[in-house]
Amino acid sequence: MELLTGFGLATAAGLNAYIPLLALALLGRFTDLITLPHGWSWLENGWVITIVVVLLVIEIVADKIPALDSVNDAVQTFVRPGAGGIVFGSGTAAQTAAVTDPGEFARSGQWVPIAIGVVTALIVHLTKTTVRPAANVATAGVAAPVLSTIEDITSVALVFIAILIPALVLVVLIALVWAAVVLLRRRRRRKAVKPG
Repeated sequence: MELLTGFGLATAAGLNAYIPLLALALLGRFTDLITLPHGWSWLENGWVITIVVVLLVIEIVADKIPALDSVNDAVQTFVRPGAGGIVFGSGTAAQTAAVTDPGEFARSGQWVPIAIGVVTALIVHLTKTTVRPAANVATAGVAAPVLSTIEDITSVALVFIAILIPALVLVVLIALVWAAVVLLRRRRRRKAVKPG
């Protein structure tokens, strides 16, 4: 179940880096639903929460504006995988207190959940950045706010499913893979049909 929670959170981070970070921070700080391991307790710091909220607002606005959403996605190529690593590592309760001793951290294998989260979020992010420009061009930018809103809602839903009902994460991940494959096939067909 911990792996499913980690995959759900990392997938959510691939869509929007700040939603799962903020959810973990708020749920860890204000509820008993999540107890973050000691090495991840910095997420519950008030300053960290404030910074994540500000970054989330910027992300939500920038991602709704055609052309700016592509610039935002380019910048987020570095942010979303990192957030995926953080939420996978903390979501699977990896004990990362050894981060202060990088040698121990590397020997202990505690970096493995973080690496899995980075890769998971990166794959989701790269899929998103492949689909979004095509949708913007095909709809003259009208799709940007709609797709962005769907991505944000999906990210929020994934976070809560990953935390409350981790077994459903597998179903959601299969549905997301299916949707991405369908969209990419449509894009290829449209390119093949276009003359010249």
